[in-house]
Amino acid sequence: MTDRAGQEIVPFRLAGHGPMALVGLGHGATHWIAATFYILLPFINRDLGLSYAGAGALVSVFHVAAFSVNFGSGPIVDMTGRRILFQILALVIGAAALAGFGVGGAFVWLAVLVAIIGATNSLWHPAAISYLSARYPNNRGYALSIHALGANLGDAVAPLAAGMLLAWMSWPAAAAVNAAPVLLVALALGLLLAGDRPGAAQAPTGLGIVEYGRNLIRVMKDRAVLGLCVTAALRTMAQNGLLVFLPLYLADVLGAGPVAMGVALMAMQGGGIVAAPIAGALSDRVGRRPIVMAGLGLTTVIIAGLTLLGGGPLYVAGVALLGFSLYAVRPVVHSWMMDLTPPQMGGSATSLMFGAQAALSTVAPVLGGLVADRWGLPSVFYFLAAIMLAANLAAAMLPNVRPGGQRPD
Repeated sequence: MTDRAGQEIVPFRLAGHGPMALVGLGHGATHWIAATFYILLPFINRDLGLSYAGAGALVSVFHVAAFSVNFGSGPIVDMTGRRILFQILALVIGAAALAGFGVGGAFVWLAVLVAIIGATNSLWHPAAISYLSARYPNNRGYALSIHALGANLGDAVAPLAAGMLLAWMSWPAAAAVNAAPVLLVALALGLLLAGDRPGAAQAPTGLGIVEYGRNLIRVMKDRAVLGLCVTAALRTMAQNGLLVFLPLYLADVLGAGPVAMGVALMAMQGGGIVAAPIAGALSDRVGRRPIVMAGLGLTTVIIAGLTLLGGGPLYVAGVALLGFSLYAVRPVVHSWMMDLTPPQMGGSATSLMFGAQAALSTVAPVLGGLVADRWGLPSVFYFLAAIMLAANLAAAMLPNVRPGGQRPD
């Protein structure tokens, strides 16, 4: 069977899913760490007496660190070729930082730990996305959708687990307990993938510095690559704004308790769990751009409409639909970027995209906090909808790239 571009689509066999599933689980573990932090944020905010802008600043520390590390993580991954090793390091160091929340303490201590978590998040993506892209070149959209599905799974289960822990223990203790599953996933990667040798489909080996520099310049001059970075950055800016202010809205406006907050956030990620594999597999057949445009457009409308819903089941349903449209786009954007870049530069292309995302995500929490402090939390959602509308406009100007990276004549 072939896709629209005439490329063979390789049938999936159960044995071939192993590395894909494990790396997806590892991605879920990185998001488990970040999602735990987000669900703890309202309780940290109250305990430390922070304003909304102060809470946003703490989240901005995460994105500043992620942005900074992006300058080195992709090049190191591409030049060494040690993709599995860097995935394991990202999980171990990130879990240790989350466990450090157990000490509790002042704003500065928490900011340092949040910075470490942001740094390990940036270390994970170039290694994992380039590894999967090279290992499953003919089903790239589907493979990266499983990677994204893992993220949604971590984002879904972590808030519920942390919410249940918060119902009977302090937030420092809940953070320490929630770090344990991440270490188990790191152990599984080390035991099962460290010796992975997939033959011809193996992720590329390292590059010499001269060859790497030449390829990097070529990638950075590509207007389609840069335009896709802008689209991804605006979309992620809105997504991360939602991750910060949705828990605060649930707690401070709708009066939800920790378990109810966990359920609502789990519903949003549940929508992503359903959407990611559908969107990824479909994009392998019909192209990346139609899926991206549909997802961005629907997400814009839903974000703007969230404030019109009351609490209860209707709000949870709206949040679930939001997750479906928002997270359907993520693996397709990642696949699109891999289509546009040579396999040996996958790590650096991922760093370029995630660096743009981290740069805009750094300002979103602070700007959103200032909007909330001045006009109230509901106003933040209109601010985020405007950002998502800008992502729509950026995507509309991108060339339609067929699956496999073939550009229109």
